[in-house]
Amino acid sequence: MDSYRFIISGGGTGGHIYPAIAIANALKERYPKAEFLFVGAKDRMEMEKVPQAGYKIKGLWISGLQRKLTLKNLLFPIKLISSLIAAGKIVRQFKPDLVVGTGGFASGPLLRVASKRGIPCVLQEQNSFAGLTNKLLASRAARICVAYDNMERYFPKDKLVKTGNPVRDNILDASTSREDAVTFFGLNPKKKTLLVLGGSLGSKRINELVLSQLPLFEEMDIQLLWQCGKGYFDQYERHSNPAVKVLDFVNRMDLAYAAADLIISRAGASSVSELCVVGKPVIFIPSPNVAEDHQTKNAMALVTESAAKMIKEEELEDKFPHIFTALIGSVEERELLAKNIKRLALPGATEDIVEVISTLLKN
Repeated sequence: MDSYRFIISGGGTGGHIYPAIAIANALKERYPKAEFLFVGAKDRMEMEKVPQAGYKIKGLWISGLQRKLTLKNLLFPIKLISSLIAAGKIVRQFKPDLVVGTGGFASGPLLRVASKRGIPCVLQEQNSFAGLTNKLLASRAARICVAYDNMERYFPKDKLVKTGNPVRDNILDASTSREDAVTFFGLNPKKKTLLVLGGSLGSKRINELVLSQLPLFEEMDIQLLWQCGKGYFDQYERHSNPAVKVLDFVNRMDLAYAAADLIISRAGASSVSELCVVGKPVIFIPSPNVAEDHQTKNAMALVTESAAKMIKEEELEDKFPHIFTALIGSVEERELLAKNIKRLALPGATEDIVEVISTLLKN
């Protein structure tokens, strides 16, 4: 039997959505007759990105708890009850054989309902520091796929499988030449290209840094592919010129990576996993506004292996021009970083997760 039914839930940011889509694509290849349904949070980016990838999605009225007292927090209990009822209806109607959660608000109610009905659930935790939703669901999960060592701090040891994080298919199969990729974005193949990534939602601090350093980039004859985020596009679009390509969102990340000679990035788990596969020199600027400062921990795991550079937000003014100039000036250092980061890649992560799911289905 390969006509299984899968519900996959995860969202809020690209870091939860793209692993979910990668797992679905690999399951579809293994079980061509399988049926899929995604469950996300209404008004979040998964409601747009999942249908673009060719899958049906249903949205729950759910959001996270804010750190300070707001109206949203007062609505949280109502949203939670509403989402549990809606999730129950979805599970009852779709009758999944197995449910996968990749983190994000919607996976909480959905996996809680599914596990109570005895449906096997697989969690996929991307970070070195476990997210709250996954920690709350751990006792109900059949297996928990992780990307880092020592995750028994958060999860039952007998449920853990170290697989790494799924990476988008087009990045694993990247075959486009640098020259073709640079031309695709309308840039000059003869110039060095800096790719700036602020995460799927954009980063205020990274955008401010790039704006302040535009004269330095121009002086060094560096051209930019600058993903500033949808919320910041109106503010930065006017800085576009033949050597600075400002984008709200990059739909062809495979080509963006292929075009880059050097990358500035946040250190979310999915970004780190993709950058290991890509194997280009990277300067990480971790977001300090995340639970337990886990982006700094993700980046440090690479820095200690001489596989990347890292600059904390509060040190950008002092350190960035010096580190950037030195890196552009040293072919040897760029090659060393690229070689070491590539060594840390786990390109078989998606297949390993599918193997875990297949074993559960057989049992």
